[in-house]
Amino acid sequence: MLLVFDVGNTNMVLGVYDGSKLISDWRINTDPNKTSDEYGVLIKNLFDSSKVDMTLVDSIIISSVVPAVMHSLENFCMKYCGINPLIVGPGIKTGLNIKYDDPKMVGADRIVNAVAAIAKYKKPLIIIDFGTATTYCAISGKGEYLGGVIAPGIKISSEALFQKASKLPRVEIVKPECIICKDTISSIQAGLVYGYAGQCEKIVELMKEELGDDEVLVIGTGGLANMIATQTDVMDYVDGDLTLEGLRLIYEKNKA
Repeated sequence: MLLVFDVGNTNMVLGVYDGSKLISDWRINTDPNKTSDEYGVLIKNLFDSSKVDMTLVDSIIISSVVPAVMHSLENFCMKYCGINPLIVGPGIKTGLNIKYDDPKMVGADRIVNAVAAIAKYKKPLIIIDFGTATTYCAISGKGEYLGGVIAPGIKISSEALFQKASKLPRVEIVKPECIICKDTISSIQAGLVYGYAGQCEKIVELMKEELGDDEVLVIGTGGLANMIATQTDVMDYVDGDLTLEGLRLIYEKNKA
């Protein structure tokens, strides 16, 4: 079985594949202070709770945008699984033609999403990933990674309000019942949810104009994609497993 790690700034998502089938997946906090043993106990408990035998894992691939957590994760892989993991980065075969000025500057998460989306949808694409940052990636009809947009994510925008505006509270990110709100908490929630829905619509509109292709599909992924998708029709599909599937595909391209 293949164990895949998508390590983001806030959360990491783990998935285990038996062949091409996703058996189970989990979301945990990304914590650079955790040791390999702490990750070992936590991940073993996740496997046990899902009744999946961790000893059957024979391959591991990791995509990470958090260098500080990699030492513990790599040690976990060696100590608890006896496996030297494949790390998504320079030198890894992805099959992706990257048109960035400096291809090495494209985040591993964006590369992995692009690989999966190109294989699955086979059309020009805009991929929106709602993570710590909200990223918009443009893929041409030829499967080329053209570039995109990086915006502050919803959660860090909310946190910035709490930290920099002394009288504004930290809020849960949920859709309020109206747009003309009559209390501070729902007013912030409205600004976050409807503001990001509007951001999606405007950025996608401009990206479609620049792509100049009527067949562009817009794919949403990431933790908050489903909630934003309820407030705008700009996304054609929400694909929660896009990154995990991309990791599986990249592993297949690189296995001996």
